[in-house]
Amino acid sequence: MDLGLKDRVYVVTGATRGLGYAAARELVAEGAKVVLTGRDQVAAAAAELGPNAVGVAIDNADPEAPARVIAAARDAFGGFDGILVSVGGPPAGFVADNTDEQWQAAFESVFLGAVRLARAAAAELDEGGAIGFVLSGSVYEPIPGLTISNGLRPGLAGFAKSLADELGPRGIRVVGLLPSRIDTDRVRELDEMSADPAATRAANESRIALRRYGTPEEFGRAAAFLLSPAASYLTGIMLPVDGGMRHGF
Repeated sequence: MDLGLKDRVYVVTGATRGLGYAAARELVAEGAKVVLTGRDQVAAAAAELGPNAVGVAIDNADPEAPARVIAAARDAFGGFDGILVSVGGPPAGFVADNTDEQWQAAFESVFLGAVRLARAAAAELDEGGAIGFVLSGSVYEPIPGLTISNGLRPGLAGFAKSLADELGPRGIRVVGLLPSRIDTDRVRELDEMSADPAATRAANESRIALRRYGTPEEFGRAAAFLLSPAASYLTGIMLPVDGGMRHGF
């Protein structure tokens, strides 16, 4: 199946590792050109992906980030067809654990930074453009020990749904991806916070229909498809990429 990604240009934030990097890698593999961002190691990540990738060192929380990355896409590749907004997970912790400072920093990066990036993209995209958000399974069900994520991700999903309604008449799509137990450094770190990481992983796998964690490559392929012209009639959706961990409809 041809996804129609050849020579299309995307920005992928938080793309030096984990899910953002996996999505950028699959986009490049399908023929797209990518501007990847992160706070560090961006040059090395871009070099790994080859000549169709360039890196820009930014923090999603920086108010200047949206203008910089869109300008970088146009300067490097002469166009801008979409963005995937990904950001590292906020600090783990229960309600009593997280400080006001942690909540504020996470709001600036996870929520407000994503809103700014999406608004800027919406102002620049033409018909056929796409805006994607890497969210979390916590959009539907809170995850114990991830209180900040549980508070912010559902609100961002609501923003994405509103944006989809507003941009639909212009032919611009907005989608969300809801990963659960994908085998990234972040998920392994969360498992290792328990007294018995192996048992924690086994317990999590037992709740997944496919009985295993997903791979970053599997997530990346789902992201590449949703951003591509092949998904041209999909907007406003929140796609669980979770191996069947969510059992509701």
